[in-house]
Amino acid sequence: MWEQSCGFCFVHFLLFLITRQWVTASRDLRMCNETDYYYEYTECDSTGSRWRVAIPHNLGTCSGLPTPTRGTDCSFSCAAGKFLEMSSQQCTPCAAGSYSLGSAVRFDQWDAIPAGFTSLAIYMDPGPNGEESQACNSSTWSPQGVYLESSRDECTVSLVYAVRLEKQGSVSFSYQYPDNNIFFEFYVQNEQCQEMAQTDDQKWIKPTTNGEWDTHTVNLKSGTNILYWRTTGILVGGKMVKPVLLRNIQIEGVAYTSECFPCRPGWFSSVPGSSSCQPCPRNTSSNKGAASCTPCLDTQYSHEAWSKCKTRPPCSEKDYFQIHTACDSEGKTQVMYRWVEPRICEENATGSVALPSTGEREACPPCNPGYYNTNDSTCFPCPPGTHSDGTSVCEECPAGTEPVLGYEFKWWNILPFNMKTSCFNVGNNKCDDMNGWEVAGDHIRSGAGGSDNDYLILNLHVPGFKLPTSLAGMTGSEFGRITFVFETICSADCELYFMMDMNRKSTTVVESWEGSKERQTYTHIMTRNASVSYTWAFQRTNQAQDVRLYITDVVKLYSVTVTNVQDGVASACRACALLSQSSQRSGSSSCIPCPAGFYIDRDTNRCQECPPHTYLSGHHTYGQDACLPCGPESRSNQEHSRCYSDCSFSHVENNRTLTFDLSSLSAVASLTNGPSFTSKGTKYLHVFNVSLCGHQGKMAAVCTDNVTDLANKDLAGDSPQFVNSVDSFICQSTIIPADGRGFRTALASQSISLADTFLGATVDSVLDGVKARPELFPDNSKGTPDINFFYRSTQTTASCERGRSAVITIHCNPEKTDRGQLAVPSACPAGTCDGCTFHFLWESGSACPLCTHDDYHQIEGACKRGIQETLYVWNEPKHCTSGVSLPAKTVAACEAIALWLKVGLGGGAFLAVLLVSLTCYFWKKNKRLEYKYSRLVMTANKECELPAADSCALAEGEEPEDDVVYSNKPSLLGKLRAIANKQGEGDSSESVQLKSSQSERWVWG
Repeated sequence: MWEQSCGFCFVHFLLFLITRQWVTASRDLRMCNETDYYYEYTECDSTGSRWRVAIPHNLGTCSGLPTPTRGTDCSFSCAAGKFLEMSSQQCTPCAAGSYSLGSAVRFDQWDAIPAGFTSLAIYMDPGPNGEESQACNSSTWSPQGVYLESSRDECTVSLVYAVRLEKQGSVSFSYQYPDNNIFFEFYVQNEQCQEMAQTDDQKWIKPTTNGEWDTHTVNLKSGTNILYWRTTGILVGGKMVKPVLLRNIQIEGVAYTSECFPCRPGWFSSVPGSSSCQPCPRNTSSNKGAASCTPCLDTQYSHEAWSKCKTRPPCSEKDYFQIHTACDSEGKTQVMYRWVEPRICEENATGSVALPSTGEREACPPCNPGYYNTNDSTCFPCPPGTHSDGTSVCEECPAGTEPVLGYEFKWWNILPFNMKTSCFNVGNNKCDDMNGWEVAGDHIRSGAGGSDNDYLILNLHVPGFKLPTSLAGMTGSEFGRITFVFETICSADCELYFMMDMNRKSTTVVESWEGSKERQTYTHIMTRNASVSYTWAFQRTNQAQDVRLYITDVVKLYSVTVTNVQDGVASACRACALLSQSSQRSGSSSCIPCPAGFYIDRDTNRCQECPPHTYLSGHHTYGQDACLPCGPESRSNQEHSRCYSDCSFSHVENNRTLTFDLSSLSAVASLTNGPSFTSKGTKYLHVFNVSLCGHQGKMAAVCTDNVTDLANKDLAGDSPQFVNSVDSFICQSTIIPADGRGFRTALASQSISLADTFLGATVDSVLDGVKARPELFPDNSKGTPDINFFYRSTQTTASCERGRSAVITIHCNPEKTDRGQLAVPSACPAGTCDGCTFHFLWESGSACPLCTHDDYHQIEGACKRGIQETLYVWNEPKHCTSGVSLPAKTVAACEAIALWLKVGLGGGAFLAVLLVSLTCYFWKKNKRLEYKYSRLVMTANKECELPAADSCALAEGEEPEDDVVYSNKPSLLGKLRAIANKQGEGDSSESVQLKSSQSERWVWG
């Protein structure tokens, strides 16, 4: 108590000194009047008190300012519609043309960023030289009149506002958040820049449907609160993201407001004490702070909340549109033309066109399948158990059949009962009461709307899906499918969105098309049984304009078909399995579901199991042709709902069977590819999860988005089937690393399935239209063939008409581990070169064929000490794994020199000696003949004629007449010759006849 009294005395003393100095310095100035100053409160002290002081507009111009007086309590505030009048310190009603929120402040005028707000753009992951941060200088929150628009690029842009609350309060704002490629968060800091404790659903903002506004509210503590609205775009796919929109920011807990806010141009408040302003109606206008709106001249117009009137232009073809009237009692309809409302053109102006006359009456189109026509040309759904093609009466399904329930809309005379249409604009409500789409006989088309940037919305509600009785036992992933035929005709940047909302939880964009598109068909398969709302939203342009330029841009929807709809209508009947044989005799049509993997036999209407290695098509079970064969080297699961690889593969090459065991590759593998960078340098990664084989056909690869669901806490306790995840053989997620981005964890988004159908495995490069590209990977020069696993995704996209596909090439590399390494082509770092077909290379030691007896050979060692070893070694290079093992080393007894070797050596030696002896004999004999002949030649030269030659042979007992001396010891050659002479005596002879002067004679040798 004493401390409070001292503080009070000190304040009085300080004010006294200030006042005395002011009076001393201003004795010669005039006295101040009320226009020379204004009042303000001092900061609140520790006791919650404050003082009211007078502040001069211009120092030194007057004297005699009012003395400070005690002000109201710091927690004091006025009610809505009043402000605190500082002179009397009393709450006073606001004047007409202005408004007050009492203890709150509201920001709903966005012609410019209001005072106190700051837009900060930074790049959370700058380069080493800071180049990327400079790229964000132009990124900002931009005012758009009635709302504030976030940046569309990858920069992190924060809208910051600091407010001091004297009591606990709250902040609420309206927003649109249609695009998950922008991360949008809201958080609060105190004056020490410490982030306040917030739950995930308070920080991460929940996405909204296109064209819808949602409200987010966060409680605030007393004191200084710094509010942050922060967005970060992720332009991974190269597609422009949709910005976040803000409007109507309101902060509760401000102690007081000393003035009222004037109504902005185009708005007014007609009575004093207003807490808000109202927009001026069409064809009126107002200035800032208006208490009423001024009507426009007859030659002028204005839209709601306009500040000025504009001159009406001449009417043109863009100012009217055509509609088809409903069928009358005679079954006739006709085309009519109507002005676009609100009509702004002038019919009597020069150059104006007139509204075309009504067309001829013509016959109404028939009812849609599943409906029948009554006498008053009204179509009604067929009763349960009956069917109709729309042109005849409803008939009961024959015995052994059941109705095919669903929706098939192909005639558009009236809007079906479960469809509705609306129009919405982000910046105004001009088209709120208009039809977004109009029926046109054989199609339904987008309506005129109120502006070119309106969202023209068509909604179809499906209560759920119910498989036919014959399919109830199936375990496949298809519950139903929606198929529609459409085309867009555009001259600007129009865009058509196809969206889906399951169980009214969250609307997601399934597919979108930009610009003109030729007539085409799109199909989406439902893999979850839930209540679904399908939405088509068409926008001619995203640029707001006062003048209609693209009213002729249109989207046409020709037909919409939904299968297996719960409580749907039937256009035909399908065969089903009967309850029993007796039921067939009695004509009963009671159907029973066939077990999983069974089809209905055409002859007996009984359930029959599909043959091995076949699978049932998702929407057909009648006849054995419903069991489709699996691809090469694949088998069906137990339910015949899917084909898969059991991790075994065989291939015949050069009359040799190669067998592969890929069980080491059955576990789910992950491949992180990148990093890649967007145009502004945002780093992102592609993560692929691959389930190659095994798992009994279960698609074990799972990709999950972890950020876009943070705000959807209402999904946390729901069934896992409503979580934003993808189950597939191959799936892909886009990862934004946590480092440097300002997020507490890595962000996973854009999860897609690349492969939910296994086509087969083969060494060929093409299978079912999917082509492998071996040239993208290093050449396989090791002789072992590569195995290509082919996959396809049944979900089609705008750019992939047959859906995405994938090829995993299994390459034998003994230098790798059994688990191996997964990679994508270096030429296509994203895994795909065309955006539709993805290619992977999996090098592994277990991708080599199993070893057989042909993969090794034996080596026999030398015989040592009577023992011989035999070794078995692999053929080099070794291109096999596991399989047979090398036989163990064998040991056998042996001889140093074998008998056959001895005989061979002996015979060989004898033959060698004989050959040498014969060679010497004939050489010696030849020498003698040469000597005799040379003697004869010499004699002939002396007598000029050849003398009669004696016998070249030696007579018996004759010694040679030359000087050659021979050993008297008989040689081996002589013995052999003697033996030969004895054996051949009298039988053969050798003679040489020579002419000489002596008598002729024969010499026997």
